[in-house]
Amino acid sequence: MTAAATTAKLAAGIHGGGRRYALLLALWDSEYAQKVYGGYYNVFVSAFGGDGGERWDCFRVIAGEFPAPEDLASYDGFVVSGSPHDAHGDDPWIRRLCALVQALHAMEKRVLGICFGHQVLCRALGGRVGKARNGWDVGVKKVTFVQDCLEGFDFLAGDLDVQLPSSASLIEVHQDEVWDTPPEATVLASSEKTRVEMFAVGEHALGIQGHPEYTTDILHNLIDRLTTQGAIQGCVGEDARRTVAETGGPDRAFWTSLCKNFLNGGRQSCGRPTPVVTGRRRLLHRRRSDGPVGLQC
Repeated sequence: MTAAATTAKLAAGIHGGGRRYALLLALWDSEYAQKVYGGYYNVFVSAFGGDGGERWDCFRVIAGEFPAPEDLASYDGFVVSGSPHDAHGDDPWIRRLCALVQALHAMEKRVLGICFGHQVLCRALGGRVGKARNGWDVGVKKVTFVQDCLEGFDFLAGDLDVQLPSSASLIEVHQDEVWDTPPEATVLASSEKTRVEMFAVGEHALGIQGHPEYTTDILHNLIDRLTTQGAIQGCVGEDARRTVAETGGPDRAFWTSLCKNFLNGGRQSCGRPTPVVTGRRRLLHRRRSDGPVGLQC
């Protein structure tokens, strides 16, 4: 039995009476993620999962698998992953995903969008997204918080172990970006290359352009693939690698705690989370993308 199948089998027995989340995967597992982590499901749940008793259901939206409308009310939160596809594209599944986000917004369900998910969240709620005007952003970058806009958000307050920093390092792998935020959105963070690194709509919609869930080994593998595919030049890849050493790596414990705080409704400690995998995982057939893998995921 594979590690992924074992994880799924163990997780299937843990339903409990705790919170329930839906992971909306908009990409296929890379060979590296499958081999090292058992797939992106495990990467996300290990990063954003709690201390047990949660249930995480996985829907491969890129394959047209979506939660049933009658089940939406039973979820406490939703996470939309990154993707090699464009959030401004017209693929049927992307349009359907935007419609789902709109429905969740009307229900005031918590939705966390990561990279592609950040852009989908923006598009669905009335903003504009497109190709990054400054080109690819790859590496570990310093994200600066807009201090004047942070007050009033529970997921940025509460029982914090550390005070919210003025900036934090985050893994970035994207060639698209938010152009204009939705009408009711507040921009919470930006960087030298990307104007909208994080935005929120009230307490129930949060978009993050970077990848809080990624580890540096996943970043290095993505740089290898992007360079091999010719998506980025070798010098861009080398510059991206240097950012890992220059920054000391991403402030992953802070970012994952922030995301957990958001998904749990705020008021949770922002200390280092305990990696766990709980809940139910649907067994999904792994398939290679028809196009280049990992162009923005």
